[in-house]
Amino acid sequence: MENKAHALAAGVFVLVVTALLALLAVWLTRDSTQRDLYEMSTGETISGLQPQAAVRFRGVPVGKVELIGFDRKVKGNVLIRVSIDRGAPVTKSTFATVASQGVTGLGFIQLDDNDGSAERLVPNDNDPPRIPLRPGGIDKLLRQSEMILNHVEQASASLNKLLTDENLQTITAAVTQVGEAAGSVNRVAKGLEPAVASLPALSRDASATLRSVKAATDEVNISARRLNEKGGPLDKLSEGGTALTAGVETFSAATLPKLGVVADETARAMRQLRRTVSTMDDNPQALIFGNGRPPPGPGEAGFSATGASK
Repeated sequence: MENKAHALAAGVFVLVVTALLALLAVWLTRDSTQRDLYEMSTGETISGLQPQAAVRFRGVPVGKVELIGFDRKVKGNVLIRVSIDRGAPVTKSTFATVASQGVTGLGFIQLDDNDGSAERLVPNDNDPPRIPLRPGGIDKLLRQSEMILNHVEQASASLNKLLTDENLQTITAAVTQVGEAAGSVNRVAKGLEPAVASLPALSRDASATLRSVKAATDEVNISARRLNEKGGPLDKLSEGGTALTAGVETFSAATLPKLGVVADETARAMRQLRRTVSTMDDNPQALIFGNGRPPPGPGEAGFSATGASK
């Protein structure tokens, strides 16, 4: 009888502890956050996304995925229903993408906003509003990979067309010609080695010549500065030219008129001298007796037509 009493007490104790643990678990796991329902519809693949997956707004947890199924409104689309905290800033410009976390590859809903609208998206649990679901990074990568594969296929087809037997022979001939040209270039380079070796000496000679030219140029510049200095040869030559100009002007204004008068007097004297010499040649005695009276002219007494006086 005593054993039955101990067994009953132990059973009651276990039941009480189990009930307390259940109550503790319920209390710890209770969620008093108020959430609103939203839906998303997409025709893209959502591999890796499971119910109860996290919903994050720019990396901050704000809810979870409640349901994944087919959209009755849009044929062929997948419907995702999520519950989001009422305090999350869900507006009409908010959009969602399917992302994967870490190395596990588990999907979650990533919410973001392009700040295009500040008007809040009004929730309605009976007919939840829809948030646009855009292609995620994996979908974009898959699309890009398809495009890359198409380009690779096109490049392979072009390469196959290029690498025909005739083209290979042409390429081989071109490579052979290039090798021969390289050999010719090597021979030319060897022939130019003596000339290249003489370049340093030529460079030194050119440098010396340039230094000489520079020195000569410096001397010319110094001479030019000396010539152009005030009181220098050019200045003195300019002063002499000015004085010469003044002397020429004075000579033209004063001396030349006097020389003209003297020249006129000299001309008259020379004319008189020529007349005197002519008279002496015709009548030498006129030097002693003078010229005498001139013969009478027509109408005068003693005029004779024969030239003899009466």
